[in-house]
Amino acid sequence: MANEPKPLKTNESHLQHGELAQPAGYIDLNANVGAKIKNPLAGISQETLLRNVEVFAQEKGLSEHTAILQKGALVAQDPANYEDIIGEHALSPDEVDQLRNEVLHKWRHPWALYVTIFVCSIGAAVQGWDQTGSNGANLSFPQVFGIGSDSTKDKLLVGLVNGAPYIGSAFVGCWVSDPLNFYLGRRGTIFIAAIFCFLPILGSAFSQTWRQLFVCRLLLGFGMGAKGSTVPIYAAENSPAAIRGALVMSWQLWTAFGIFLGYSANLAVAHTGKIAWRLQLGSAFIPAVPLLFLIFLCPESPRWCMKKNRYPQAFKSLLRLRNDPLQAARDMYYIHCQLEIEKEIIGDSNYIIRFTQLFTIPRIRRATLASFTVMIAQQMCGINIIAFYSSTIFANSGFTPYQALFASWGFGLINFLFAFPALWTIDTYGRRTLLLFTFPNMAWSLLAAGLCSLISLRLTAHLALVAMFIYIFAIFYSPGEGPVPFTYSAEVFPLSHRELGMGWAVATCLFWACVLTLFLPLMLTAMNTVGVFGFYAGTNIIALVMIFLWVPETKQRTLEELDYIFAVPTRTHMRYQTSTVLPWWFNTWIMRRNVGPLEPLYKFEDSANDQDKIDAMYAADKVRADRKAGNGNFNGVTSGVHVENQESTEKQL
Repeated sequence: MANEPKPLKTNESHLQHGELAQPAGYIDLNANVGAKIKNPLAGISQETLLRNVEVFAQEKGLSEHTAILQKGALVAQDPANYEDIIGEHALSPDEVDQLRNEVLHKWRHPWALYVTIFVCSIGAAVQGWDQTGSNGANLSFPQVFGIGSDSTKDKLLVGLVNGAPYIGSAFVGCWVSDPLNFYLGRRGTIFIAAIFCFLPILGSAFSQTWRQLFVCRLLLGFGMGAKGSTVPIYAAENSPAAIRGALVMSWQLWTAFGIFLGYSANLAVAHTGKIAWRLQLGSAFIPAVPLLFLIFLCPESPRWCMKKNRYPQAFKSLLRLRNDPLQAARDMYYIHCQLEIEKEIIGDSNYIIRFTQLFTIPRIRRATLASFTVMIAQQMCGINIIAFYSSTIFANSGFTPYQALFASWGFGLINFLFAFPALWTIDTYGRRTLLLFTFPNMAWSLLAAGLCSLISLRLTAHLALVAMFIYIFAIFYSPGEGPVPFTYSAEVFPLSHRELGMGWAVATCLFWACVLTLFLPLMLTAMNTVGVFGFYAGTNIIALVMIFLWVPETKQRTLEELDYIFAVPTRTHMRYQTSTVLPWWFNTWIMRRNVGPLEPLYKFEDSANDQDKIDAMYAADKVRADRKAGNGNFNGVTSGVHVENQESTEKQL
C-alpha cells in the first residue's frame, strides 16, 4: 500500500563495537547492533496512521471494522497513553477497563483461549505416554520377540524399536509439518498428526514380530513429529505476549502428565501376565481420541490466516481469543505491520529456499542457533536416559522389576508436579534464567546418583539414595529444560519460517533422542550406571555454556517484536554476556560487592516487567489527574512512563 509505514526509525545512528554505522535512525533487522526494540508505528502522525488503517481495511475485506481498527491502531502506537485519545476515536470506559485489566489481571482471558490451549495440550500427553509405555514394555517384549539376550545385536535391535518413533519424527514427521501447515492450517495438521498417534499405537499392541512393532512405531513418529512441530506454534500464535510462555509450556506440562499416566498404566497392568507389554504400549492411544474430536472446535491461528491473506477469518479468531474487539483490532493491525516488515526482509520463497534461509539470513540464523541449542540441551541434560530406560536403570541398580516400575512411577509424578512452578516463573524470570539456574543443579544431582550406585547392594541406603538423587534431578529438570525448549523454539522464528524452523528444532531434539535410545543400552553395558550418569553430568555443563552464550531472552515480547531481539548479532550478545554479565555476576554473588544494577543489553521502549507496567499505568493516571487539576505537571513523568510517548500523544492531540 502506498501509505503503509515502512521505516523502523530511531533517533540515533548505531556505531558500536567496531560495527559499520547504519544511516541515522535506521534499525537493521539483520544486524541490530544497538539492540533497540522499536514499535513500528512510532513516529507516524495520527492522520497518516488513520489513513493507512482505512486503506488496510479496504484491501483486506474489513471495511465494516474500520472504526475499531483505527482505534486499535492508535492504542498499538502508544500503549501507555491510550486514555489520552480524544475525539471520535476516544475509548469508551469499558474499553479502557479491558486494557487496564490486561496489566492488572493478565490471566483474565476468554474461555476460548484456555480451551484451545487445553486441547493442544492433550496431544502432548500422547508423546509422554508412549515414552513410558515402551519404558515398561522393555522389561518383557524383547524376550517375547527373541531379542532379549545380552548380545550387541539384540541390544541394538531393542534400541532400534524404542527409537523408531524418533527416527520417524526426525526424518519425516518434522519436515512434512511445513507443507501440511501450508495446505491444511494449524488445526488440520494437528488432526492428521492425531490420526498417526492413534492407529499405529493400536497396531503396536497387536504386533507379532519385532519388525511389525518397529514399523508401527515408525508410523507413530510421523504423527509425533508433525504434532510436536505444530502444537507449540499454534499455542504461541494464539496466546497474548504476557502469558505466552506459561500457555505454550502446557505442552511440556502435559507431556509430563502423559509420562505420569504411562507409568501409572505400567503399574496397573504389571501383573496381567504375557499381555502386559501389549497393554503398556497400546494404552497410549487414549489421549489421541479427544484431540481428534475437539481440535476443530478451536479457532484457527490468526497469524496463519493472515499469512494466507484470510484477514476476515483472522479477525474472527482474534475476537474469540481476546476479551474485547478493541484488543483484537489492536493486535490485528500491529501483527500486520510487523509481518509487512518481515516480508521486506525475506520476500516470497519456496520450501528449499526457506530451508537454506534458516542458515543464511542473519536474523533467522540466530533463531536457528538458539532453538538448536535449547533442543539439543534437552538430550544433553540426561532426562531421556531416565524417561526411556528408568525401569532398566533401576533394575540394574538392584531393584526388582516391580520396584523398578514403582520407582519410575515416582519419577513421573515428580516430573509432572514440579512442572507447575514454571507456569508462574517462565514469564516472570524468563526462559533463559530458568535454564541457567537449573542446568548446574541437574549436573550435580546426576553425578550424585551415579556415585550412589557404587554403594554396596547389601546396604538399604543404596536404593534410597539412587532414587532420591534421580528425583532431585527431576525436580530441577521439570521447571527448566522441560518446558523451555518447545516454548522457546515455537516463538523465535518469523512467521514466514515458523513451521520449517520449528520442524528443524523438533527434528534436532528427536534425532538425538533416537541416537540416545539406540546406543544407551550399549553405554550401560560399557560404562555401567555410574559412567553414564557421570557422562551426562559433564554434558550438562557443556549445555550450560552453550545456553549462556547463544540463547537470548524472549519473555513478554510479542512474536513480532522478537524480530528485533534476533536482529542483534550473536557476537554482540556473546560479548555482552562475557564482558558485562559474567563480571557483574562474579562481583555481586561471589565477591559480595555492591556494583549496582546490571546494565541491560536490549533497549526497550516499554518494560517487559509486570510490575513496571503496573507502575507505569498508575504514573500515567497521576499525570492525567494533575493535568485535569490544572497543575501543569505534564512536561515530565514519573517512573515507567516514557516522555517521548507522551510528547508524541500531545502532538497528535
